[in-house]
Amino acid sequence: MGAGTVLAAGCVLWRRSLRDGRLEVALVHRPRYDDWSHPKGKLKHGEDALRGAVREVAEETGMGCAPGPALPTLHYLAKGRPKEVRYWAAEAVDVDDETFVPNREVDRLVWLPPDAARRRLTYDHDRTLIDALLHALPS
Repeated sequence: MGAGTVLAAGCVLWRRSLRDGRLEVALVHRPRYDDWSHPKGKLKHGEDALRGAVREVAEETGMGCAPGPALPTLHYLAKGRPKEVRYWAAEAVDVDDETFVPNREVDRLVWLPPDAARRRLTYDHDRTLIDALLHALPS
């Protein structure tokens, strides 16, 4: 990647529904951008991407996670600069519906079935990660 590339990392956070055991995906709403996305953020200088992805999940959702398979890395322009975001599938651990506390960066979190999550996501490139998650998880 070029010298001006913004490096970031995140997770497609998933769990089994507390009600019926079906797969659910967490999406976060960022008021600054008024968008719905997967938990992610910029890496700190010298930070390992996977460590940064787990840190961002904790910061944005208040949850721990168990990272699994790597998912596709996304490349796009953000504010005119190239951005590279590495992703992993990650199972939420020790989660209940009271874990999330709204903060300055993320004001809402929802758990949705994959099809509903795909529809709620703001950016097309984030939708491809739902399909990658479904492919990566054991049936």
